[in-house]
Amino acid sequence: MEMFCYQCEQTAKGAGCNILGVCGKPPEVAALQDVLTYAVIGLGQVAHAARAKGISDPAVNRFTVEALFSTLTNVDFDPERFPPLIKKAASLREGLKAKLGGDAPSQGPAGFQPAGDLAGLIAQHEVFGFKPAPGADANITSLKHIVIFGLRGVAAYADHAAILGQQDEAVYAFVHKALAATQDASLGLNDWVGLALATGETNIRAMELLDAGNTGTYGHPVPTAVPLGHKKGKALLVSGHDLLDLEQILKQSEGKGIYVYTHGEMLPTHGYPGLKKYAHFFGHYGTAWQNQLKEFPEFPGAIVMTTNCIQRPKADVAGKLFTTGLVGWPGVAHIAGTGQGKDFGPAIKKALELPGFAEDTDAGSVLVGFGRNAVLGVADKVIEAVKGGAIKHFFLVAGCDGAKPGRNYYTEFVEKLPQDTVILTLACGKFRFFDKQLGDIGGIPRLLDIGQCNDAYSAVQIAVALAGAFNCGVNDLPLSLVLSWYEQKAVAILLSLLHLGIKDIRLGPSLPAFITPDVLKVLVDNFNIMPITTPEADLKAILG
Repeated sequence: MEMFCYQCEQTAKGAGCNILGVCGKPPEVAALQDVLTYAVIGLGQVAHAARAKGISDPAVNRFTVEALFSTLTNVDFDPERFPPLIKKAASLREGLKAKLGGDAPSQGPAGFQPAGDLAGLIAQHEVFGFKPAPGADANITSLKHIVIFGLRGVAAYADHAAILGQQDEAVYAFVHKALAATQDASLGLNDWVGLALATGETNIRAMELLDAGNTGTYGHPVPTAVPLGHKKGKALLVSGHDLLDLEQILKQSEGKGIYVYTHGEMLPTHGYPGLKKYAHFFGHYGTAWQNQLKEFPEFPGAIVMTTNCIQRPKADVAGKLFTTGLVGWPGVAHIAGTGQGKDFGPAIKKALELPGFAEDTDAGSVLVGFGRNAVLGVADKVIEAVKGGAIKHFFLVAGCDGAKPGRNYYTEFVEKLPQDTVILTLACGKFRFFDKQLGDIGGIPRLLDIGQCNDAYSAVQIAVALAGAFNCGVNDLPLSLVLSWYEQKAVAILLSLLHLGIKDIRLGPSLPAFITPDVLKVLVDNFNIMPITTPEADLKAILG
């Protein structure tokens, strides 16, 4: 069967995957994700109508973001897990309809009836897929998809925040409103531009909630040196983004002779006081998500994937790999449960069975923990360095990493930056240069790791504070944004930056396939967003 998916940066030929996802997603899973999205849009229609009548269902709110998160790139590849989600979307929708009575929407997705079996659900994607329909307005379709993909990113952050007890009715209200809007044929181009920017605004709130959950639970990150080597002994590797899962693993493995390591975007967790207090929380292993096919087979212990990005595991990895939460891969053991109720015993047992590292290895270290509290805590030194000319320019070089050629641009860009510049970074794009020894300026490290992708919230707060200190707008700061993107959380963050009016963003390694030339022109005309070119040319354009 054929498929159509163009939601990530690596989509085939820069246009769309139609045989097999570059991420490894088979057509059957792509179909089920499309049907689930359609079912959730129907739920959104009814939830939006119910909210107008003063009805808001917490179960509907939580399910909506969980379901959308499940369709994010590199999260869930298990076809057996989607039918229950699709049917639950329809069941929750009908429950809301019963409360609304005759006022409930019933057309389109709001009236969708899931097929009774897996084959039937897969077949339904032919009606509900993302492939642009012939005769449809290409620009409206583009903006609709930008909003839907952005909502998937918002959902990821909202779900993580809710796990840590942080929720906001306004976030759920907007998600349902935007989902319902996809069925409103009266909306024009300007309406959709407004909804895209409002998606960015909502994402800021979702990231703020997650920031409150992370820092409220584990304290504000502090500058911390993280070993890149390993300790002799049993080993357990944690990848993804979920801090609560990591905490549970640390608690449950304590005293068992296991050293816990981070992988990918879990690296910044070493800076949280509530996590770094565990003596067996040792160091970081590996780099970004796309290198796991090489790195995971070489890791001599158990591996837990808490969120994206999972890839098809090799045979010698599948037996020591565990998924949890919304992550899934057929045939890989899944640790069920929610919150603090998860039992990571199977992963711990596997770590004890495997050989672990045979000896201590010193591979140097990297610094993490430069969230807004840490950076703004030395703001006086930063301001003095800028005013005195020691710091001439700031660069935010951040975003997603990936396997597509061209991402070495970010390594070369950072390497070529003058010594009087400071680099802020976050998300997994940092792995292109995270271990570079770039020195410091008056004791201020030139490379400041702000954290995970959601810590874009911290980056915004740092920029706003600096703008206030210099009595100027953020766009007037000696600050340039050079971003890389891969999946839908990056889409949401980009929309957040545009909502804030940030201009002159350089984006790469390629522009999204779902953005039409006309929509791109709107972004260029209003925000001067531009593709990366070469490190030399871009540096010359920025610094003169």
